[in-house]
This record gives sequence, C-alpha cells and structure tokens, in this order.
Amino acid sequence: MNENLFSVLRAGFPDSDCCFIETGSGDIFTYGDMLRRSAQYANALIGLGVKPGDRVAVQVEKSIESLMLYLGAIRAGAAFLPLNTAYTPAELEYFLGDAEPVLVVCRPAMESGVGAVSGEAVLETLGDSGVGGTLGALTDLASDVFDDTLCSAGDLAAILYTSGTTGRAKGAMLSHGNLTSNAKALFETWAFTRGDRLLHALPIYHTHGLFTATNTVLAAGASMIFLPKFDAGEVTALLPRASVMMGVPTFYSRLLQCDALTKDALTHMRLFISGSAPLSPEVHSEFEKRTGHTILERYGMTETGMNTSNPYEGARRAGTVGFPLPGVEIRIADPETGSELEQGEVGSIEVRGPNVFSGYWRMPEKTCEEFREDGFFITGDLGMIDEQGYVNIVGRDKDLIISGGFNVYPAEIEAAIDAITGVAESAVIGAPHPDFGESVVAVVARKSGQSLAEEDIISPLGSILARYKQPKRVFFVDALPRNAMGKIQKKELREQYAGVFQPPRP
Repeated sequence: MNENLFSVLRAGFPDSDCCFIETGSGDIFTYGDMLRRSAQYANALIGLGVKPGDRVAVQVEKSIESLMLYLGAIRAGAAFLPLNTAYTPAELEYFLGDAEPVLVVCRPAMESGVGAVSGEAVLETLGDSGVGGTLGALTDLASDVFDDTLCSAGDLAAILYTSGTTGRAKGAMLSHGNLTSNAKALFETWAFTRGDRLLHALPIYHTHGLFTATNTVLAAGASMIFLPKFDAGEVTALLPRASVMMGVPTFYSRLLQCDALTKDALTHMRLFISGSAPLSPEVHSEFEKRTGHTILERYGMTETGMNTSNPYEGARRAGTVGFPLPGVEIRIADPETGSELEQGEVGSIEVRGPNVFSGYWRMPEKTCEEFREDGFFITGDLGMIDEQGYVNIVGRDKDLIISGGFNVYPAEIEAAIDAITGVAESAVIGAPHPDFGESVVAVVARKSGQSLAEEDIISPLGSILARYKQPKRVFFVDALPRNAMGKIQKKELREQYAGVFQPPRP
C-alpha cells in the first residue's frame, strides 16, 4: 500500500470536474485541474534532479500554482520546506545551509538575494501571481500524468522550522503518516463533507494554512475559496459563499470592525475555527453576539499539527482548547520529573500520537531532550485538564511572543539589537495588542555617552528581520532590571510596558 500523503487523501476526491478551488473573482480550478497540474510539478521536480527524501525549499507568494508545487513535491516523495515570505536573505542563509535543499524556489525579484545564500542548490523562480519565472515555464512543458512515488508512513514529507528561545532554529521533521493522521482526525472532528467550502485566507508557508486547512479539505473532497491574503472587507463579502473559515485571532478581531458582519450575511456558514494564538474571551463573546456563531478554538503546534479541539457538537468554551483529537493522547506532567499530575493540577502539556513529529532535523540530542522515554513530546506549554476534560492552556514558555499567530523568539531580536552601534544591551518582550494579540517591544540600555533614538534601533532591523519580528516600540532605560543572580527581570518589564498598545481610558 502506498502511504504517500497525496495517495491516501485522493481516496476522498470527488469527480474530476468538481470544484477544488474558487478564486475571489469566481474562477474555478477543478479536482481534475489539480491532479494534472500537480503531476506536471512532480515531473518537473524530478527533471530537475529531485529524488525521494530530497528537500525542496520554497519562498514564494501564495497562489494556486504555489499550492500545486507543494502537492507536486509530496507526490514526488520530496520533503517540502516552506519559508515565510517575510524572511530576508540573511535569515534564509541559515535555513538553506541547515536543510541543504536540492532545489530552492523563490520569487523572480528575490533571485539575486536568494541565489547568494542558496549554496549548491538548483535555483528556480515562480512569479508572484503563481505564473512566470523559470519553474513555471519548465512545468508547462512537463507531462500531466504521474504515478505517486511509493512512500511509507514514516517517510519525510516536510520540514518546518521553529525557533527556540535560545540557540538556533530547529527543523521539525513531519512524515507522510503525521500529516495523514492529522488530516483524517480533523476531517472527522469538524464534520467536513464534500459540500463544504472553506474560506482560505491564511498563508501557506505555515502549518495552519498549508496542512490544517488544505489537507483537511482534500481529505473531505471539499473545496476552497482561495485568497492571496486576508482582507477583512473582502472576507466579509465572500463569507456568504463559504461554509467554513479558519483563521488566527487577529482575523476575527478585524472582522468585528466590519459593519457588514451580521447574522444575515452568515446563513451559509456552519463553522468558524481559530488557532495559532490564544483567542481573547472578549473577541469570543463579541463574535457570538454579533453573528450567532461560537468560534471553535483548537490547539496545535509546528511539531505536532493539531492536538485538541473544542467540540463541533457541544459546548465550545472560551479560554479552553477542548479535547484531544482522535488517536491523540494528552497528559499534564510535572515539568521536572515527567510524573503525571492529578486532574486540575497545572503542569507541562505533553502529547503522544501519530501526529507527533519524528524529531528535529540533524539535532538528535535536542530531539532526545524534548521527548520522554515513553514517547510523549514535551510541548513547553503549561496547562491543566478540568473536571469536564477540557484542556486549558494557562501559560507557555515565558519568553515566547505570539504576534498575529506567528511565534517570535526574543533571543534572535536581542542579538540583532545588541549588534547596533551604541547599544549596551537589550531585552525584548511582548505587550498586549488589540489587533495582533501581542506585539514586540524592545527595552534598550545605551552605552555611555550614546544618544540613540527609537528609529536608530528599528531602521537597521528592517533588512535582517521579518517584519512581524521587528519591534513596534522601543524604550530606553539607564539599566535593565536584574535580580540578585544578575538575570534580567522580564516579568517586571512586561508589567511596566503592558499598556503601551492599549487605548487610553476615557
């Protein structure tokens, strides 16, 4: 049996003339179109020398063509490596050097910068509209017939990089079996059918938009309204054509600012799903009042895909992430000993199941550190399971910032700030933000005699850090607060600057 993710999912595909993707303007891309175009990409990749297990790194804009490139890579048995389009060449250099891809695909405008850091990899381009570029031209000439590469469930399907609070970024290795099990569990849990149409406004360089959204739709044989990015006005206008939407909390807070978001406009909608960051109880409550729909929160991470979900049928409780998905085990353990705690006690959230990744790329020691001997993965999140079985996340690694659904790790930003002339040291924290959930704040101590201003810190970071990592505010202090052991007291800083993005009270 071929356990290639694509081969397993295609068992649920409808007739070839059924809609797979509808654009915002109403153009239709059928399942037959998808099968043919992904086959062309698979053949084009093999023609470029890509073999099963080889890494294919991709940094291009969201489009139907870039999605077909993903499916073509999976069909060819390659390991797909999606990269955030906001990454600068300086950031890409590490990822490409670590993963050693055989092929790198970028936007034509980035060819020179990416080419300088791509090493010995073949470099191809794909246009921002999804067409054009060298890879598009090669793919147009390739055969549209392809037999999916034979893969086992344990074979590598993708690598997604996730940073740590200290040290270098880690490549989470996800297998065909990991992705297949998660797609099937979500298809079942969220009651997807072929009649569903997902409004897809998420990026596809992230597990949420690429795997959670796309693979679940494919497992159900459903369809998508596929938008290049999130625009609150456009999404509100298109919701009457959809039945399901997946988004990050920022999406929902912005939709609430649209007067056109009413109950009457959402008569065809059956489900709104939120993830990638905590949804505030205020947004949860206000959305239900405005629309009559209770947002369903779930919990996942790069290394595991989705782990839990509030119920489709039953109470969707604000502030919780629901119950473990089918086949997934969740336990709360003592962070130090790993001993399982009693119900209601707060401890480390640990996960075991077919969704859990196989380890970090070329980091066997780090992989061992993150797993218990009995196979449970230590998520780094703190939580508890209440008397009704709902999982509650009560905290996370204290330094992690989640801004607009993206993980931001202060150590990387602090290193960049500390390299700026005139900076003695810095501390980066997250502060509550009404739109992004949290935003980045830098607290900087100047060297003696230096007169740095906020722009002197923010401007140099523009060329080396993705935009979502860049501080929105910079504050200067004579010295950073420390405890008796000399450790910077970030808790104190978070309390001091907690209100910088909040509107003033009347």
